[in-house]
Amino acid sequence: MPTVRLSFSPAAAHVRTARLVGVAVARRAGVAEELLEEVRLAIGEACSRAVALHRSHGLDDLVDVAMADGDRFTVRVVDRAANGAMVTRSPEDDETVVLLSDPALPLTTPPDLLAEEAVAARMGLALLAGLVDDLIVSELSEGVGTEVRMSWPLERSSD
Repeated sequence: MPTVRLSFSPAAAHVRTARLVGVAVARRAGVAEELLEEVRLAIGEACSRAVALHRSHGLDDLVDVAMADGDRFTVRVVDRAANGAMVTRSPEDDETVVLLSDPALPLTTPPDLLAEEAVAARMGLALLAGLVDDLIVSELSEGVGTEVRMSWPLERSSD
């Protein structure tokens, strides 16, 4: 199961590179041609979300992306921001749960914490939930941050 890893500074300019690499890896892994646009959009949205979270929290940490093919083509995008927003949806689920706000923020949160980048990051979760059938967003088990995991089926040729 080959894995491709990218780490980039939280700048919007690097999201395009992640999308290009992601589509190339997906194509090579055997994702159906008709799903490649979905893969491109989803990787772009997940990476843009991570960049926005890092910027809204003033973090210089790298955004990490890992792409692997096994039974499915899987993409993991990891940010290091404390945000608490969660989404869970997989092909077996009948229901998608999207939490767009951070339950840890009190109602008296100063307006600067609700900056455009923070709002865009949370709205990205809603977009991803509508775009990707197999999507899980969860807190990191070690340290602060979030992992967005998405996957797509592979078309395997019988070589």
